[in-house]
Amino acid sequence: MIEAGYETSADPQVPDIEQQPGVGNLDSLLSTVNIAEKLDKETLEAMGTEVYEGYVLDCQSKSNWDSMVDEWVKLAAQVKEPRSWPWQNAANVKFPLLSTAAMQFAARAYPSLVPADGKVVNMRVIGVDPQGQKALKAEKLAKHMNYQLLVDMKDWEEEMDRLLIQLPIVGCLFKKTYFDSITKKNVSRLLGPKDLVVNYWAPSLEAAHRKTEIIPMTKNQVQSYKNAELFLDIDLPDPRNAPVVPDKADVHQGAMPARPDATTPYVLLEQHTYWDLDDDGYAEPYIITIEEQSKKVLRVVARWDSDGIITNADGDIICMEPVEYYTKYGFIPNPDGGFYDIGFGHLMGPLNEAANSIINQMIDAGTLSNLQSGFIGKGLRLKPGETRLSPGEWRQVNATGDDIKKQIFPLPAKEPSSVLFELLGLIIQSSKELASVAEIFVGKMPGQNTPATTTMATIEQGMKVFTAIYKRVYRSQSKEFKHLFRLNGLHQENIDRAQHILDEPISPEDYDNKSYDVCPTADPTAVSSTQKLLKAQGLMEVLPLGTVNVQEVTKRILEAQEQPNIEALMQQQQLPPDPKVQAMQMKAQADQQSNAQKMQMDKEKHQLDMAMKQFEMQMKQQELLMDQKFMAMEAQMEMKLKEMEMGQDARHSQIKHNMQLTQMEEKANAQRAASRVAGKPGNSTSKGSD
Repeated sequence: MIEAGYETSADPQVPDIEQQPGVGNLDSLLSTVNIAEKLDKETLEAMGTEVYEGYVLDCQSKSNWDSMVDEWVKLAAQVKEPRSWPWQNAANVKFPLLSTAAMQFAARAYPSLVPADGKVVNMRVIGVDPQGQKALKAEKLAKHMNYQLLVDMKDWEEEMDRLLIQLPIVGCLFKKTYFDSITKKNVSRLLGPKDLVVNYWAPSLEAAHRKTEIIPMTKNQVQSYKNAELFLDIDLPDPRNAPVVPDKADVHQGAMPARPDATTPYVLLEQHTYWDLDDDGYAEPYIITIEEQSKKVLRVVARWDSDGIITNADGDIICMEPVEYYTKYGFIPNPDGGFYDIGFGHLMGPLNEAANSIINQMIDAGTLSNLQSGFIGKGLRLKPGETRLSPGEWRQVNATGDDIKKQIFPLPAKEPSSVLFELLGLIIQSSKELASVAEIFVGKMPGQNTPATTTMATIEQGMKVFTAIYKRVYRSQSKEFKHLFRLNGLHQENIDRAQHILDEPISPEDYDNKSYDVCPTADPTAVSSTQKLLKAQGLMEVLPLGTVNVQEVTKRILEAQEQPNIEALMQQQQLPPDPKVQAMQMKAQADQQSNAQKMQMDKEKHQLDMAMKQFEMQMKQQELLMDQKFMAMEAQMEMKLKEMEMGQDARHSQIKHNMQLTQMEEKANAQRAASRVAGKPGNSTSKGSD
């Protein structure tokens, strides 16, 4: 079913682009219910032709995969088909290897993906949350989305059940998530493996240039959409004259569609593709809906958000991020690199066919052995024609005993081969190993002497294949929840409907995908309730140590048991503790305190050692400083001594010089005195000399 309306938004900051006659700017296109009303006839014809041709090319690219899907569905559905070889109505038994594998996968996956406590969606907080405000908001939004999925969207859980049955067989399914403007609700609808046509070699669903959904719609439904002005009011050919659509044919027993009548639907093609309406050289993402037989365009709507447009400095569009409506659920990635994944049908189909052939050969051999045939000679006098004998019947013939032996020759027929029986067992065992369907997983308990750890190790090893597949399913489910998260932020109707039920204030601003990331609540590594319970019971072993929270352990055990109304159970008065448990707890607390004291003493000793080392380093630094100061003082003293010595030498020289001057002066004075004495009267020497 085509959704009645697409969410629209407008952003005044989006730059204007060159306008085509009849086509407005991006704002007007984004808010237009049906852009096809603004397009001319030539553009609509070219658009319809290109959409149909692209759809045909994509169908051709995946035709081999489609044919294999039909075979896998027949094999899993145990379709009874007549067989004419080696004789008419020969045995044609189909061993349920593929059916068992699919049911086992669904039986394990369904309780994990849709738990009984209703916690399908969980909000993971991104970033720092010191006050716990984000955690409170996340819990509130998770409760709201769980209500939406399990109560408001009534078909969601049922379609998840169908998905988990079909997915292991065909390997690839899709879900379409959108807001229905008529019912004012979010819709997440399951699509079959051939309902969404994507090129087989597309790199991914998001990167595919086009994806086409095949939508059957009755005349009444088409007229309803015309009256709501969602479709163009144009004449369409009678759908009873349209050729049979092979993608919608019943594959069971090769049945063909019923004879066309007044309820025969139109086949509409809703293609999510790109088209350049404004002739700026950049193709914008649109959703184009056409009628397959006439190729006439019924509707064109925008497929982007206003905040998903990236422009350069000149206002030219660099990129427009398209809004994705589909979610791909894959089982096992295709080894050849194709877009469509594979399932157990692809992996186990040949083994299942071999098992079918061996079983039918053994049944045919038993039939030949039980109902022998041969030749009767003409000498035996019997009426011509078929002769049958009932058990316990003896019939007279006109012949002797020796004549009967000579006239009857039975054809040789062997008993069913034991070699084929052993080969059948080997094939069945290989198929179980491939599908991880061991006896312990189908309800058969191990021996009484088998340790619990051995049983758990066996289960864990056997669940490796399922764990990897579960992670792929969880990844796809997370994408689906993100689509619903975005729709809740765009449409107030989703919020108003739950306000009076949840009794909590919620606004579209709470659904900000930049602050939160949505993911499934279940643990992908715990793929069964038994494993969850064993993990919770493992906490009981450490409970006597007193190192874990008793209330939290009890809560986890109750959650693993999927007990209803856990809060009420947690509020009950607890029984008096066991004295032995108390003694063990006290001993554990004493040991814990002793260990804490020892750790504290070790810490203080370590700190003291560090302080001593730091003090020693400081003392060494002080000694170095004192040595440096002492050396500086010694240098200064040596300089002063040298200066003093130089001063003393100068004074000695001056004194010596002064003494010499004094001696010379005294000598001169003595000479002068002697000269005066010599010059007095009565001195002959002086007189004679004169």
